[in-house]
Amino acid sequence: MKKIALASGILLHLYFIKAQDTIKIKTLLDTIPSRNLKEDLAIINSGYSIQEKTPFFQKEWVKKSVAPAILFTAAAATWGEKENIREVRNRYLPNFKVKYDDYLQYAPAVAVYGLKLAGIKGRNNIGRATLSYGTSLAIMAILVNSIKYTTKVERPDGSKNNSFPSGHAAMAFTNASFLHKEYGLVNPAYSIAGYGSATLTGLGRNLNNRHWVPDILAGAGIGIISTELGYFFIDKIYKNKGNNLSILSRIQGNDYPSFLALKMGTALGTTNFLKESELDDKKQIGFEGGLEGAYFFSKKWGVGADVSFSSFPIKSQRITFDDEQDFGNHEIKTQSMGFLSAGIGPYFSHELSKKWQLTLKVTGGYAATASGKVFLKGNDIDAPNNELQIARYKPRPAFRWNTGASMTYKFNPGLGLTFYTDYNKINSTIQYSFSDEIKESEELDQELNNLIAKEKISYITLGLRLTAYF
Repeated sequence: MKKIALASGILLHLYFIKAQDTIKIKTLLDTIPSRNLKEDLAIINSGYSIQEKTPFFQKEWVKKSVAPAILFTAAAATWGEKENIREVRNRYLPNFKVKYDDYLQYAPAVAVYGLKLAGIKGRNNIGRATLSYGTSLAIMAILVNSIKYTTKVERPDGSKNNSFPSGHAAMAFTNASFLHKEYGLVNPAYSIAGYGSATLTGLGRNLNNRHWVPDILAGAGIGIISTELGYFFIDKIYKNKGNNLSILSRIQGNDYPSFLALKMGTALGTTNFLKESELDDKKQIGFEGGLEGAYFFSKKWGVGADVSFSSFPIKSQRITFDDEQDFGNHEIKTQSMGFLSAGIGPYFSHELSKKWQLTLKVTGGYAATASGKVFLKGNDIDAPNNELQIARYKPRPAFRWNTGASMTYKFNPGLGLTFYTDYNKINSTIQYSFSDEIKESEELDQELNNLIAKEKISYITLGLRLTAYF
């Protein structure tokens, strides 16, 4: 209404001037440079800027998303060749042991604080930079550790089953992105130095035989994404004020409840996960972490997706024979079950008040379950930890059905804390392969190896999300 009134006033004023002195106006207009329609509309809008719509693939945040996407794709592409790549290392540098990567990973962050303490101005003061950095580290730690103890990939040196992804690479690239955010615009040399040191850190993890190449590539991608998310959430606290807005903060919103959230919670099993396999007789309690987001096309309806990591410990079982004789002072120990899940589906939102938002969802997708080992444990077993591996289990990827509800309390229009509860259901097919000793017996090998068990897995998650609206 104000725009219409202002336009009417301008036109009326021009009309009276023209009526009083047409010749004078004509002479005056001849001396004024010609304007186009966009400039005239800008005057009518009285300060409302007109912005041309940028094509999707030319948007800044899309361009900046290319690097993490390439790193994750490269990790997937090299997964099947990781052992061949290691053979190259073993051939030329089999005895390489230089632990510089334990220290170089922190160099970019040390550089940031050194520059700030030296009085060199970056994009933020030291307080806001620290808040963004701390949030980035928290997100990185949640993502890395959730995946590590869900996928349980054995390290190339055989020391542990927590190889994927590389925590050192994730830390190094989080720190490098932090340096780039704060000082990359001051001088590109800072960004080059930061990412260069991060790359050398990742290379050191491979040369020291501590990580496979896919571990390092995935860790680098997580590091970059974590820094973007850290700045995104802190920008929401500051209501996007300041000159340090993250790439994600530049996503154009539409005044609908579209959001991006970081979540973590407790997962409660509603079934015995390995009941058919007779390796589990109790409902387990685990944890869940991940990312969730949705884009709303109206104030009520949208489409959302989530990527979550969940892990459940499996309690040891005492074994008895059919005649109820005890198996002695021995028990069967099964490694924990981990799920990497992703799904997409419709979301419904209802604003109860300016502070409270209710959201409902139904999603469908796939869950990849980490493989694990089964051990026989006893004090008289002469083996590390008194454990003898007797089998390995390998679940097949399966469809995951998920539904949930959440309630968000908004601290401000851009940021809120969400309590959520989800129900997940997976019908998993698990294949068991037993030890070489059993394979030596043709009868036992035929009866036991490649044993298939179909398990019905369902669990409820209760947790919290840090939700940023855009």
